[in-house]
Amino acid sequence: MTDRASGVGQPGTNPRTRQRRDKGGNHRYVGRMLSSLSLRRPELAIDFGTANLRVIHRDGGILFDEPSLCCFANFRTDPQLFAAGSAAEAMVDRTPPSLQVRRPLRRGVLQDIGTAAELLRYAIRRALGRRQMGGLRALIGIPADATQAERRALLTAADDAGLAPVRLVHEPLVAAIGAGIQINKPAGVLLLECGAGTTEVAVLSLGGICLTRSVRMGGASLNKAIADHLHLRHKILVGAPTAERIKRNFSSLKGDYRANELIEVRGRSLVSMAPTSLNITASELDQVIDKHVRQIIETVRDVLNQTPPELSEDLHEHGALLTGGGALTPRLVETLQKELGLPVLVAEDPAHCVARGLQSALQTAQG
Repeated sequence: MTDRASGVGQPGTNPRTRQRRDKGGNHRYVGRMLSSLSLRRPELAIDFGTANLRVIHRDGGILFDEPSLCCFANFRTDPQLFAAGSAAEAMVDRTPPSLQVRRPLRRGVLQDIGTAAELLRYAIRRALGRRQMGGLRALIGIPADATQAERRALLTAADDAGLAPVRLVHEPLVAAIGAGIQINKPAGVLLLECGAGTTEVAVLSLGGICLTRSVRMGGASLNKAIADHLHLRHKILVGAPTAERIKRNFSSLKGDYRANELIEVRGRSLVSMAPTSLNITASELDQVIDKHVRQIIETVRDVLNQTPPELSEDLHEHGALLTGGGALTPRLVETLQKELGLPVLVAEDPAHCVARGLQSALQTAQG
């Protein structure tokens, strides 16, 4: 085990159990970060992802954690919110013409400010109740390489939802804090924040981001790749929720599964135009997942090729840490280890690392 700043141990271990964390150091760093943002006592934090939106309270932790979806009635003429979050998820691909399900983010980019504002208002009401709906100070996580246009769009949606003032914080930093990593020391940390819409690769040191690259793909794009494969190979149509279930069924297979192990697929046949089902082998999905993972590997290689020598030494010793729900993508860890020659860890409860880091920032700002 190492007690150097990265806090990343050996493959297969968990950073929360295999490192000594310097909580005080992280708290001091977060305090300086918030001070630099001129943000006094933020009350809420928002982890606004492509797949899920989470509302975090300074003392209560995660108060809202539901899919980033809204369903509207009469969307094109007089939009009225019909359902949001988990209720809207159940309506995907099941709505009549009068209803439309909207996702405000695509591939990590905010594409619909109005839908985003409605979803934020809904989430805040669910999290805090109707008693507090205006003038709430907040932190919102955002990819480190987000464009100015993307930042302005998110700030506009937050303002429309009653959040003000709002400051944006880089997700790789808060994800590392949420994973228990000591980011304030002079040693490199290689972090992959694997979201549904974006996979961000960052090298961290001394409480800052030294290098970052992102690829606009994640769990949602893998679901689409699975659906496209079934369409082209087997002439069967499946929706995004079904593709997600297929991916999870594949993930549930152990690492030493047999290549001919079967996974059931249900959808609509393009031949008979009727509901149908079929079984595909695990090895068939291997090919789809391998193509997806290799695009992430190329992004990591790009970052490693530009990393300064001393930081490279740290990364070689300590390896990479995966956070975000996409960290559980089948075969991602083993393929990264094989292709890059680095130890690779998955953080404890990786989907909530950003949320935990944001709560840490809120608690630090309180004092």
